[in-house]
Amino acid sequence: MEDKINKKAALEAILFAMGDAVEVERMAQALEMDKEQALSLLKELEAEYADASHGMAILCLGDKYQMCTKPEQYETLIRLCHVPQKPVLTDVLLETLSIIAYKQPVTKAEIESIRGVKSDFAVNKLVEYHLVCELGRLDAPGRPILFGTTDDFLRSFGVSSLDELPAIKAEQVEEFRQEAMEEAEISV
Repeated sequence: MEDKINKKAALEAILFAMGDAVEVERMAQALEMDKEQALSLLKELEAEYADASHGMAILCLGDKYQMCTKPEQYETLIRLCHVPQKPVLTDVLLETLSIIAYKQPVTKAEIESIRGVKSDFAVNKLVEYHLVCELGRLDAPGRPILFGTTDDFLRSFGVSSLDELPAIKAEQVEEFRQEAMEEAEISV
């Protein structure tokens, strides 16, 4: 029992010290235990931190875990640090982010083809906000950059994987296409 408590405390220390999301496999190796044992202890920690008496939470981000501040504590931290809140995402940024989330890996040209307008500013802002990152380059002429979402995207939208994003129905896609066609005819 004491070994289990020590291992759980060690996992807590790893998550606190690392700051970023850490793969379960890496934590298990560091603690010289198998992945299933580490995962079981992480689930226990996650449940303990879910209690309202804690200002921290343990988040699962796919096959990674991270310790973070609970959202209800943000205002207090902002007052302490005098750091302004991040700007709200505009409709343009949300639209671009949605395209990247659902189509990733995706190039700027593909994003612009879907949106019908240049998207340099939106993509650059999303990279600046750490919601989007470069995933590599497409093996095509010009070797365009491929973009995808980050762990910060998952955290910000409260999902642990892209599989949790809502599915888009075919009739919604058709409705969006019709609206885009009507807008294109109006602006011509």
